[in-house]
Amino acid sequence: MTLMQEVILIILFFITTFVGVITGSNSLITVPAMFQFGIDPKVAVATNMFGLTFMSIGASIPFLREGAIDLKRISPLIGLTLVSSALGALLAIVMSADGLKLTISAAMIGVALFILFKRNVGVKKIEAISSRAATISYALAFLLGIYGGLYSGGYVTMLTAVLVAFFGLTFSQAVASTKVINIASSMVATAIFMWEGLVDYKLGTILAITMFAGAYAGAHWASKLNDIWLRRIFIATVIVLAIKTLFDIFWPISAN
Repeated sequence: MTLMQEVILIILFFITTFVGVITGSNSLITVPAMFQFGIDPKVAVATNMFGLTFMSIGASIPFLREGAIDLKRISPLIGLTLVSSALGALLAIVMSADGLKLTISAAMIGVALFILFKRNVGVKKIEAISSRAATISYALAFLLGIYGGLYSGGYVTMLTAVLVAFFGLTFSQAVASTKVINIASSMVATAIFMWEGLVDYKLGTILAITMFAGAYAGAHWASKLNDIWLRRIFIATVIVLAIKTLFDIFWPISAN
């Protein structure tokens, strides 16, 4: 990889990470960009996951300082994620991402429509949720954790939607909570990828520093926005990313 290509990736990763603190789905942009520079797909996914670990840490710090994360409430989700993301990482070598990306795209559109028509969802915190809603939240968090360990593109976006739609959190709380949960997801997946020798440490270190800085700055900015604006940004981004992912599946751009 040339110096110019590294600079382009640094700029791209910083911008997507800064915005992605709210929206998630950084990997839907960053991983395909790495493909375009001739990086092996498995190495790209693994190295991106390495960077995501530091991104999640950087994003979590401002939210933890603000007291925006209820660690006791989300601790079961963290435990489930550690297990499911490990399973996802183990599947990364043998599975194609297209089927999962298609499912995620359809789900993203469905969730965006659900949130769009449920105007109070994500704006007002629900202190106590039903056992049914809790069960749905845990089940979806586990399934999404598998995808998070496998590829991660759209994982945080969907997890944010789950926490808002079923777990009773506001958008600001969900955005903050997913960063801590994603530490668990990306960390366990990265450990497995490192064991398999798939991480490019030189590029990964550069991207990790970039993503940490972008996430820290983005989280500081996001913590100042109210839930209504977070809701608007989230819905708009989910719809755009879902359409982009469908476009990539059915009308892929050749690397040549």
